[in-house]
Amino acid sequence: MRPEGRIARTRAAAQPPSRPGGAAPSRSTPIGVLILRVPDVELKPQVYKDPRPKEYFDHFHELVRHHPPESKVYEVVRVLTVLHALITFRARGYGTEKVPNGPVILAPNHASFMDHFFTGAFIRRRVQFMGKSQLFKGVGAWIFSHGGVFPVRRGHNDEEAFSTAFQILRRGGAVVMYCEGGRSRTGKLADTARPGIGRLALESGAPVVPLAILGSHQVRNWRKLQFPKVTIQFGSPLRFETVAESTREQQQEAADYIFARIRELHDELERVGARGAALAARRAAREQRHLAPASLQNPVD
Repeated sequence: MRPEGRIARTRAAAQPPSRPGGAAPSRSTPIGVLILRVPDVELKPQVYKDPRPKEYFDHFHELVRHHPPESKVYEVVRVLTVLHALITFRARGYGTEKVPNGPVILAPNHASFMDHFFTGAFIRRRVQFMGKSQLFKGVGAWIFSHGGVFPVRRGHNDEEAFSTAFQILRRGGAVVMYCEGGRSRTGKLADTARPGIGRLALESGAPVVPLAILGSHQVRNWRKLQFPKVTIQFGSPLRFETVAESTREQQQEAADYIFARIRELHDELERVGARGAALAARRAAREQRHLAPASLQNPVD
């Protein structure tokens, strides 16, 4: 059987149930959950190609491959960024119990530099992610690399970044990777996914947890003293059958499937808003308590 068939079978097994009758969400939205639209600040053009040679970044990869994030760096940055997220942007995360132990790929949408920190703020695991190589200079390079971040040279076919990501997963770590590649500047999701996350998922065999981040594209508006509320929703993990040497087509198919799950979560967050997400999380928690095994509720002597 061709590998494409294995991916299709996995996709069918992981496909979540659709709404009854395929009906679209209601267009009526309670006033309490309307999303405030605020104008964005003007952004500098993004630099997509780093002129520095591959050898410049080799020692950063070696450090991350052979050492987990250092506590003295990771935990200090974590405390500062979590407080910033909670206080400044009133960030809230839901569904964190869906993140499994062991190797895992966390797949959020990407609209802000803060997305790395929003992703890791509500789980106890130390997450690691690819950072654009332009970040690795000066003091920032030391902080990022010792905190578990590794560079990816945008504009190049960077196999070193994939080698580092695979090594982190082999030792049971958590890797953050974005389907879209670069950031969205409008908060809207990209039209298509990049195949990289499909390759990482297929060739590592690690489960993928899709998640949606709503509101992060406007965190830059702090310069206008505007502080949007940010909501993070974790989805159910999915896993693809391992393909040792995946083709470009297989990688794209897997990436498209992951991105479709992210889009579903993001669309639902846009529909219900932060308040609706909080209410849904409370209902789910109550249902989980009611479904506790009878053996735990009535232990046998």
